[in-house]
Amino acid sequence: MAERVARHLVATGHLIDEDAPLALEHAIAARRLASRIASVREAVGLAAYRAGEWQTAISELRTYQRLTGRQTHLAVLADCERALGRPEKAVDMFRAADKAKLTQTEAIELLIVAAGARGDLGQRDAAVAMLQVRELTADSAESWAGRLRYAYADALLGAGRTEEAREWFSRAAEIDEEGTTDAAERLLELDGVNLEDDEDEDDEDGESGESGADGDESDEDYEDDEEDGESDEDDDDLDDDDDDDDDDDDDDDDDYDDEEDDDYEDSDADDESDEDDVDGGGAPVDDVDDEFDDDLDADGVPERKQDERPAAGDAQA
Repeated sequence: MAERVARHLVATGHLIDEDAPLALEHAIAARRLASRIASVREAVGLAAYRAGEWQTAISELRTYQRLTGRQTHLAVLADCERALGRPEKAVDMFRAADKAKLTQTEAIELLIVAAGARGDLGQRDAAVAMLQVRELTADSAESWAGRLRYAYADALLGAGRTEEAREWFSRAAEIDEEGTTDAAERLLELDGVNLEDDEDEDDEDGESGESGADGDESDEDYEDDEEDGESDEDDDDLDDDDDDDDDDDDDDDDDYDDEEDDDYEDSDADDESDEDDVDGGGAPVDDVDDEFDDDLDADGVPERKQDERPAAGDAQA
């Protein structure tokens, strides 16, 4: 059983960026086999978040938090509250967080989400003020630095401070070498460059260039149609033999998004009851291929940089 759980978890990690719903199916299959394992509940929560199943993500990540005592995914929980139209809860989560227990990355991600929630509430200037922390100008190449600058630029734009927003989108693009944000595209938009129009023109040019060649080849292709017709008929039923392999995947997955917890303030009182609110038995999805046997990588945690601004964990909500 342990091997089956491990294979589903590895599949979840490999698929989460490419096919989040399928990754969620694998995570749920692992949960059926080992519902009291913290890493399993974490995997279900993160896959549900990527698949847009906000309430399921909240339920699973709160359970993970109670099982481990960690606040690792507070930013994800707060973002789920925003997605469900409850930005005030995201702000409350930021206020209630024990900043001393958060890594620098976790603190900054939670700050970014809380500032976005302020913007959702129409408090544009407050969102800008929240993001004015010392890490904003830190000389760091970590991915959180680019996201923090991007969030600050977006908050400035929301507050109507366009020129300042342009400057900070530019500063975000400078250090976002991996393209984790669309800072470069936002900068071009502020400069009046419409990327969609340019792409449409390129597509039209390509289609016009191909039309002439298609006309010249039409006569040559006509004689081959009859021969191709017979071979095409043989391919119609090619995929019919694989249908039976998926019968075990469809039975029990509809119940996973029915779980709802009380607000996070009541989480301590629910420590014993929430561990049991999982699905009963059911058939797991098919085992993944051997390519999923490698271990998942873990990101390192950068150290804080110091200057005169307040730290991300000390920002006022």
